[in-house]
Amino acid sequence: MTVLRVAAAAYPIEFLGGWADFEAKIGRWVAQAAGEGAQLLVFPEYAALELISLLPSALHHDIQALRPALQPLLPEFLALHARLARQHAVTIVAGSIPVEVPGAGGGVFVNRAYVFGPGGEHSHQDKLLMTRFEAEEWDIAPGEGVRVFELPLPGGDRLSFGVAICYDSEFPALARTLAEGGAELLLVPSFTGARAGYTRVRVGSMARALENQLYAVHAPLLADAPWTYAVEDAVGQSGVYAPADNGLPDDGVVAQGDWGVPGWLVTDLDLRLTRHVRRDGHVLNWRDRHAAQDRPTPAERVVLEALARG
Repeated sequence: MTVLRVAAAAYPIEFLGGWADFEAKIGRWVAQAAGEGAQLLVFPEYAALELISLLPSALHHDIQALRPALQPLLPEFLALHARLARQHAVTIVAGSIPVEVPGAGGGVFVNRAYVFGPGGEHSHQDKLLMTRFEAEEWDIAPGEGVRVFELPLPGGDRLSFGVAICYDSEFPALARTLAEGGAELLLVPSFTGARAGYTRVRVGSMARALENQLYAVHAPLLADAPWTYAVEDAVGQSGVYAPADNGLPDDGVVAQGDWGVPGWLVTDLDLRLTRHVRRDGHVLNWRDRHAAQDRPTPAERVVLEALARG
């Protein structure tokens, strides 16, 4: 079987009354997607930051101090997602969260998305390219390296996917590295505070799907949270994109949620279509990637009025 049912969350940040509220909310969301048959669930970038509401109020707008204050919640966060993945036999890309890791001169914080397999085992993907807000105000450091995750499909087939967190999706080399590592699906969890930012991530996701002839799944954060500067505003709509070619939508949009409306976008991805396009599409972007890189020489500068004088 070569069909994967994927669920992309347009996930709303809420002010929580306690840990039990978070546990119940994530449990409801996972149960709903699993109940619709989804095998792979994608939460947005920084979706875990509604946990800021559980910290003392003095930390809600202190984006430096809240990072270490979140770390004691990590064990419960990991245990919750592992339990839900096992319970529902699904793969979950959890909402990303700042995680302290060893660094030069002491600990640094990275933006980490944990990936949980159906047995509850987990790995992670860190964001590699930081936005100005992350780098200049929040002091979030880039992670190192990319990972390709593999999971079985019914009938003995297997799927490999990679995660490009928000801004990472806007750079071709990262997605290409994942695709060359075997990824047939690119997951893009995002947090964007305005429509322009959402558009950049959407266009980046569609371009990566075109270049690598694979599916891209975009899961955006939604927020109206004046109680924390970290994720004060977030906008978007979930989407699933593909190369516009044989058997796939002419506009490259496989499915799309409504703007600003919370919920799951549940979509079946037929891997036979993207595999066929890579082999025998109207164009062969994946095959021609090396030529596209190697054929251009350093740009020659041409002064047009000088041609007229010559």
